[in-house]
Amino acid sequence: MPNHVDDASGSGRVATDAPAPGEDEATSSPDPPPDPFLKDDCLDTTRPNRARVWDHWSGGKDTYPVDRDAGDAFLAAYPQIGDIARVSRAFRCRVVRFLAAECGVRQFVDIDPGLPLGDHTQEVAQRVEPSCRTVYADGDALVMAHARALLTSDPGGVCGYVHADITRPDLILAGAAEPLDLDQPVAVLLINVLGHVPDFGQALAAIRHLTKALAPGSFLAVSDLTDTSPELVEATGRLNEQTTTPYTLRSPDQIAGLLEGLEPVEPGMVTTSRWRPEPGPWDPPDPVDAWCGLGRTHGGAAHDSSAI
Repeated sequence: MPNHVDDASGSGRVATDAPAPGEDEATSSPDPPPDPFLKDDCLDTTRPNRARVWDHWSGGKDTYPVDRDAGDAFLAAYPQIGDIARVSRAFRCRVVRFLAAECGVRQFVDIDPGLPLGDHTQEVAQRVEPSCRTVYADGDALVMAHARALLTSDPGGVCGYVHADITRPDLILAGAAEPLDLDQPVAVLLINVLGHVPDFGQALAAIRHLTKALAPGSFLAVSDLTDTSPELVEATGRLNEQTTTPYTLRSPDQIAGLLEGLEPVEPGMVTTSRWRPEPGPWDPPDPVDAWCGLGRTHGGAAHDSSAI
């Protein structure tokens, strides 16, 4: 059976599959209380849901007609969005593989992972080291239901699940504290996440809260769509009018500012298609209207700068 721990309430309390000492294995625990931080459109099939629309752009099937219609309208106005979705997924895989193989990271927190499409964070990490542990955090009940069912761990590692989005870093840290050892380096992934926080100051504050709590030698990977294309700006505005989870495009300089105070990892902040590219089955456009980068908290074991 896959090993996992689950924070179903968003309170930082972690439940496990195993019974507590002295507890009858057949004893059922009460249902968790409703989560006040869940996005209110996550199970609404009458209007587009961002996670489902992104799944449609990525080639997934967990969508409804309203999501496909909205996604297709966006594609008609801005065809590159499908490439950005694929490039972003490829960046997630490359950065996890790099962190596990080259930097020795064994613990990951993937915030807003999206609907599963294969090669999820724990799967990629465990190909390098079977003992890796991953916590998935999201405020979307649909995403978390899929995560608990499909984003699981091989027996050597552990997966945890936290119902909280990036605006509640305190809950994410509390929920991650049991499956992970926060006294050891952790890699936090924010892949196309911070656009969901309209207030840039709030986004920066959430990142500072997270990185301040991480052990020396931890990492933060970020990527987000940019405001560098008028067509993307216009299409994003139209989709924002249809959903309750608007996305805010930002400049490359603003995205670079998300890693301020961290030690930059080569190649620095770049368009997402240029971050340590690898041969693949398709050639992404270059550049794309999305930027990404990786930063490291100061302290901890030193690394060869040529490697990172």
